[in-house]
Amino acid sequence: MATKAPKNPHDKHPLSKRVLREWLHGYLFLLPWIFGVSVFFVYAMVRSLIFSFTDVQIGGEAGLTITALANPWQNYIDVFTTEVNFPITLGSFALSLVLQLPIIISFSLIIALLLNSKIKARGLFRMIFFLPVIIATGPVMNMLTAQGVASVPMMADMTSLLGALPQFLLDPLTDLFNNLIVILWNAGIQILIFLSGLQKVSKTLYEAAKIDGASGWESFWKITLPIVKPMILLNSIYTVVTLATGGTNEIIELIYTVTNAPTKGYEYGMAMSWIYTLIIGVILVIVFLLFKEKSDKKVVYEKRRVTLR
Repeated sequence: MATKAPKNPHDKHPLSKRVLREWLHGYLFLLPWIFGVSVFFVYAMVRSLIFSFTDVQIGGEAGLTITALANPWQNYIDVFTTEVNFPITLGSFALSLVLQLPIIISFSLIIALLLNSKIKARGLFRMIFFLPVIIATGPVMNMLTAQGVASVPMMADMTSLLGALPQFLLDPLTDLFNNLIVILWNAGIQILIFLSGLQKVSKTLYEAAKIDGASGWESFWKITLPIVKPMILLNSIYTVVTLATGGTNEIIELIYTVTNAPTKGYEYGMAMSWIYTLIIGVILVIVFLLFKEKSDKKVVYEKRRVTLR
């Protein structure tokens, strides 16, 4: 009959005074962040959600007049029935996101692998690849794009070969070729995240694989890629959020225009914003399901199934 192992006297009791004190200290440090998010983010989101189901009039003595609609979903219905540009712009953005995401992730991983190798002036090259994150702000990005710095002439000329494609495919591909440099400039943070993950990989793993006759390509697929897979998930989520909230995003510009238009209104823009937020949330869930790590039970089950075969 198995006996229970004796408890370690140094183990912390779940409700001990020391644990409660550590929790209190942690929440005290988090309190400014919790307050800021609650007041300036959560409250604003709840208010915008309420506005999207009502009729909002700005101005007059009351300042802000909220009137309930006969059909609370009327603003959402109008977005898809009267706003012709929104579904087209939304589809174009979704396709551009599908095209840009693998390019940014692949480019950042390749550059991180190069910067992690033994090359001269590694610090200088790391600064060069991170510099666009600091410099490429909204106004600077718009100025560089207007001057044609964001495109590669050879890649831009390829758009002439895509004339036979449908318009909903032609526009995202044309935008991809015309703004390739800007797209690659968005890889600075991702490079640092991959680089931090690669630096934690033990060199003994590569030495053991080399002794067993594994090539560099095999070491990448069997050692490097599984270890940096959590970083791929993190970078993919970060890239989707960055592209979805970027200053050059056409959907955000459309929402701003509609919100300030006299014929539309604030509630109309809020309905459009929540539709866009929901779609971005669905994309993030898909990215999470694609790149999440398998649970230990599932891995063990697959290993047993392979062994039985």
